[in-house]
Amino acid sequence: MRPWRFVVWFGTVSLLADFVYEGARSITGPLLSSLGASALVVGVVTGAGEAAALGLRLVSGPLADRTRRFWGLAIAGYTLTVISVPLLGVVGVLWAACALVIAERVGKAVRSPAKDTLLSHATAATGRGRGFAVHEAMDQVGALIGPLVVAGVLALTGGDYGPALGVLAVPGVAVLALLMWLRARVPDPEAYERAAAADPEADEIGAASPAVSSAAASGPAPVPAATPASAAAPTPGPAPDARLPRAFWTYAAFTAATTAGFTTFGVLSYHLVERHLMTAAWVPVLYAAAMAVDALAALATGWLYDRAGARVLAALPVLTAAVPMLAFTDTVAPAVLGSLVWGAAMGIQESTLRATVADLVPPGRRATAYGVFAGVVGAASLVGGALTGALYGVSIPALITVVVAAQLLALVLLAVQRPGRRAD
Repeated sequence: MRPWRFVVWFGTVSLLADFVYEGARSITGPLLSSLGASALVVGVVTGAGEAAALGLRLVSGPLADRTRRFWGLAIAGYTLTVISVPLLGVVGVLWAACALVIAERVGKAVRSPAKDTLLSHATAATGRGRGFAVHEAMDQVGALIGPLVVAGVLALTGGDYGPALGVLAVPGVAVLALLMWLRARVPDPEAYERAAAADPEADEIGAASPAVSSAAASGPAPVPAATPASAAAPTPGPAPDARLPRAFWTYAAFTAATTAGFTTFGVLSYHLVERHLMTAAWVPVLYAAAMAVDALAALATGWLYDRAGARVLAALPVLTAAVPMLAFTDTVAPAVLGSLVWGAAMGIQESTLRATVADLVPPGRRATAYGVFAGVVGAASLVGGALTGALYGVSIPALITVVVAAQLLALVLLAVQRPGRRAD
């Protein structure tokens, strides 16, 4: 399987997974509100979910590097997610729903460093920015379909969350089946990066070096054809005293600062329903539109990143600051626009930010770096969710002021990073 085909198939896995969990996330705010949650509770729970999805990677990232069991961790994480989501529609009590919201995010924490590392090997041959951007764009196809399906079922059932979330079990089963097939075809994706390092002039559209492209398109994976998944010998892990580069830490501080001012969609959707700007059935439609913007932003910034480097990330604090200015109004049009701007910021967060980490850290420490990076951002996500949820109930002007201040700090840290240059 050539590098681009691997990226596309892995993107299909993510498409189906996003169908599941983005369908659920599109109604988290209204669902929790229907069970008696306040804006603060919604902000804390959704912020804690993001913190769990990111912070627990401090454990799962180093674990992936030490064990080299990237496929096993990816499959375990996806399994937890696709089980948690259908249950969310039937529990009926606030504490259990909150626990399942966080459990779904824990599944993301378990799989993400391993998944990103698997993907990073293939993008060594396709181009980091483009590979991650295509993967993120395919993610967002699922993130577009899932909320629309949920919206349709809500409309048909008169707002019954049980069937709307239960239907998401179908793509969940498909996620696990496709993962098992892809693992059997490509047990050692690191072969892509080794081949790219051996032949840096390989054709980036998929005609990689002989080590990768000797098989026909219908032939075996780019590892020895006789090597089964169970017999592939793991590459030795990194030296325990290896340190992450200083540039990585500066970059993590920039990302933490901009994320600390990022409003969760749970709070945005809570505002839309509580202020009667939109019914619960229409919220997933808006979320789907935001995910479409997310995909376009990921593709655009990924393309620019490969040409201009990390300076393209200056757009992220600007977009993040604009979200509360627009979204927390009592008029439909600017509130909708604010949600779409939120989608654009998400597109940059979930694609180009990850691509930059791969360029800052060598392969032997990359899963650890993704775990540490996610942990820093997870703590910031918890702060951001709790802060915006709390300030929403006190003073929206104060909320906007705090968010803008955080984004100004982020821009200063990005300037310190000297984004015009890339670390080796």
